[in-house]
Amino acid sequence: MEKKTLHEKNIHNNGYDFKILKEKYPKITEFVIEKFDKETIDFSDPIAVKEFNKALLSVYYNINFWEFSDENLCPPIPGRVDYIHHLADLIGEVKEDITVLDIGTGASCIYPLLGSAVYNWNFVATDIDLDSLDSAQDIIDDNNLDAKIKLRQQFKEEHVLKGIIEEGDSFFATMCNPPFYKSAEEARGANRRKSKNLGNNAVRNFAGNNNELWYIGGEKAFLHTYLYESSQYPTISKWFTSLVSKKENVESLKKSGEKLGVKEFKVIPMKQGNKVTRIVCWSF
Repeated sequence: MEKKTLHEKNIHNNGYDFKILKEKYPKITEFVIEKFDKETIDFSDPIAVKEFNKALLSVYYNINFWEFSDENLCPPIPGRVDYIHHLADLIGEVKEDITVLDIGTGASCIYPLLGSAVYNWNFVATDIDLDSLDSAQDIIDDNNLDAKIKLRQQFKEEHVLKGIIEEGDSFFATMCNPPFYKSAEEARGANRRKSKNLGNNAVRNFAGNNNELWYIGGEKAFLHTYLYESSQYPTISKWFTSLVSKKENVESLKKSGEKLGVKEFKVIPMKQGNKVTRIVCWSF
């Protein structure tokens, strides 16, 4: 039995049942390989990875259309749905309709798709890249989710919430998977290291356009902009949350939050395989 590292409600906690995946999503069959007497796929092959995630979405979440450019990030479904489950714990038992703001939804629109599938939440999803929003809208339309997910474009890259928030907005939570890197060169270097570690040159497996991967000043600058702008709209959301990859950014956010009037600050640890990350949450 594999050690459970995902949220207890995550249906991918015990690995993957390739028999069910092949039966319900036959296209995955051509990518299934045998390794250590177990069925798996080649996770260094970007085409196989994308098809595998499509299979998971189709079989477990009833998302049957998920097409976007190979230049965009292909998010791993188990890790993304983990954020959704932790957010549900944070929100707690609420009987009324829940609307969540997803900052930087990307071409895959993954958090709104999963949040609406698992918890029937409504979403407002934002992005700065028009091509990504066009792709996300196609996915929303083809899965008949237009009533659940609305898109908004952020026109100024220096802002996170400003320019997005509209009069009458009210969210139970905001969520965000921020860009990690400070520059395009830093992002390319990380791609090269990841590809080398997998023993191949499958850089496209770690694709992503500029807005997905980097932000001037990196993760820390993005998070502090987000935190500051949340203090300008303290009542629009019960919780503001974000994934934070670098541990040292947590303490910095906490200290700044205290100065900005944050009343509650939480850190939710997440472990996905060998990767350790966290969700930072604050409330005014």
